[in-house]
Amino acid sequence: MLSTMDDYPIHQTSEPLAHPASSDRHVYDRYWFNGYQDDGAFYFGIGAALYPNLEIMDCGLSLVIDGEQHAFHGSRRAPSEPTDLSVGPWNLEIQEPMKRLKVTLDDNETGIAGELQWIPRTANIEEGHQLSRRRVGRMEATRFNQFGHWEGEIRYDGKSLTIDPARVYGTKDRSWGIRPVGDPAPPGAPATKPGGISFLWAPLHWEDRCTHMGVFEDPFGTPWHFDGMICPVYGSPDEIPGTEDPDVEFLASGENRVKMIPGTRRAESAEITLVRNSGEREEIQLDPVLCFRMKGIGYSHPEWGHGRWKGELAIGGEKWKTADLDEMAIENLHIQQVVMARSGNKRGVGVLEQIHIGPHAPYGFKEFLDPA
Repeated sequence: MLSTMDDYPIHQTSEPLAHPASSDRHVYDRYWFNGYQDDGAFYFGIGAALYPNLEIMDCGLSLVIDGEQHAFHGSRRAPSEPTDLSVGPWNLEIQEPMKRLKVTLDDNETGIAGELQWIPRTANIEEGHQLSRRRVGRMEATRFNQFGHWEGEIRYDGKSLTIDPARVYGTKDRSWGIRPVGDPAPPGAPATKPGGISFLWAPLHWEDRCTHMGVFEDPFGTPWHFDGMICPVYGSPDEIPGTEDPDVEFLASGENRVKMIPGTRRAESAEITLVRNSGEREEIQLDPVLCFRMKGIGYSHPEWGHGRWKGELAIGGEKWKTADLDEMAIENLHIQQVVMARSGNKRGVGVLEQIHIGPHAPYGFKEFLDPA
């Protein structure tokens, strides 16, 4: 099956680009974005992904504000043209690759709509290749990030929210590879030990730079994957020196200390340490002010989970009060918290993404889902 991209010299196999190199049903190619105001008044998340071996594309846009989270979900049969990034009223337009894009959600029956323009502050930063050899839930992926601002409007519940680029920051995240998606496959032999995941991801905006640290840890708290970098920022997208920036500094390592809210697996506060190759250490304090449940854009959602067949085209909307959620329900464990960041006399804003399932000795978790 040919597509317009086959006219470019970018093939990695002898097949047309629409044919994945792997026959694994869990092949995916995902866009993911967040945005949040500098005072933590609101947060929105956006996601979209193609699952070529499942022949499904899905998307979501979700906003948490004033104690409520609002979510739009969409799903369709995968388009034959991979540059078609639309799902019903939802569309992603790549205006300039690796730099400018626009997300549009036309007015629709869910009452959630809007237009959002991405304005980058940094070049794109490639994280290290991720490889987890778990028998169930294997993950193999490339990911890159970009820091920026958003401009536009989100409409919800009969209200309109102005997205001011002077105050609304965000992260663009692109990843592709293999990860658990779609309806569960037959499990085979039962596991001999409990599974789980412990993940922290902390992209932060500062006045004069952006910093990032992400880490996967095993049940003993030992990192099996780490990413960290310090990124130059630019006043205009036209000043960004290319797809990647040679002045990005990749860190030697990082450390984290998280204090959990009792009865949950959610951070009350956190400290991270960035360790440079020179050995210099920077301590950063993170104070959460708002919590976004990732199920709003499909992660672990019991109905709108990623890569599930919903028909030729389906959309849906929902909202919930954040105070009414069961903190320990598995669909509520994957979160992003807007955080106020402090490093010496410097102040920043960003997010702390967390998902903790299974034992983790440093946090005191001994069972699959025991709370702090």
